[in-house]
Amino acid sequence: MEKDTDWDLYRSLLGVLREGSLSAAARELGLTQPTLGRHIDELERMLGRRLFTRSRHGLSPTRAALALLPHAEAMEAASAALRRAASGEGEAGTVRITASCFIGGQVLPEILSRFHERHPGIVVELALSDRNQDLSRRDADIAVRMMRPQQKGLIAKKLGIIRIGLFAHRRYLARRGVPQAVEELRAHDVIGFDRDTASLRSMRDGIAIDRESFALRCDDAAAQLNALRAGFGIGACQAAVAARDRELVAVLPDLISFRLEMWLAMHEDMRASVPVRPAFDFLAAALKTYAASA
Repeated sequence: MEKDTDWDLYRSLLGVLREGSLSAAARELGLTQPTLGRHIDELERMLGRRLFTRSRHGLSPTRAALALLPHAEAMEAASAALRRAASGEGEAGTVRITASCFIGGQVLPEILSRFHERHPGIVVELALSDRNQDLSRRDADIAVRMMRPQQKGLIAKKLGIIRIGLFAHRRYLARRGVPQAVEELRAHDVIGFDRDTASLRSMRDGIAIDRESFALRCDDAAAQLNALRAGFGIGACQAAVAARDRELVAVLPDLISFRLEMWLAMHEDMRASVPVRPAFDFLAAALKTYAASA
């Protein structure tokens, strides 16, 4: 390679890899098809490698193209982080926060509303995923995690312990009765996990019940919560969230309880970022209060 390759060329490569054709990638990227074709031709020339084979079925990536994919994705994430950092002048800018679907859907909206009132110039991007986003690749600026972050180069703050217990709607308990012992759960409709083996293992550590005993199996915690609210049966929920609904009653609270650590993390390079640092500090204080509320 006689010079550094323009990011636009790799952006076009990502588009074609994701969309599978020049025409679809051009629409997605807002380019013309001839321009996109020239980008791929130029990238192949500069790299000295064939990136796609052409057939009547479209474009098929070569091994060389697939080998470039993770590096191009890292460039894309870095480019997005640069744009967010560059926008952070004064009380303006964008901060991207990632959290689990449950925390992001049930806990963060109220906290972020208060943050927005205090910092109206900062735009919040909320990325919900039950898979940990890679802060080192700048997939996000701040991460709320339910385990201690292990990546290097991160600033991580432990916020507290989240207690998870069993709950049921008053209507269900009035209909089926309140279990007084763990063994009695087998006679009840239990809401549990489907394929989340880690959660199944943690439940088996405290409850003599297995997947086949669940009356409803679902790996989405928000859906489980809605099933509790609908009176389907007995299920696990973060105690601080369940406490907001007066119709949800703790079941066997002295016998069954699970605990998860809550952490907040950001990359150390973001410690001086104007939009990121105030968001980190605000979230740390608010989520610490949330963790201590149950």
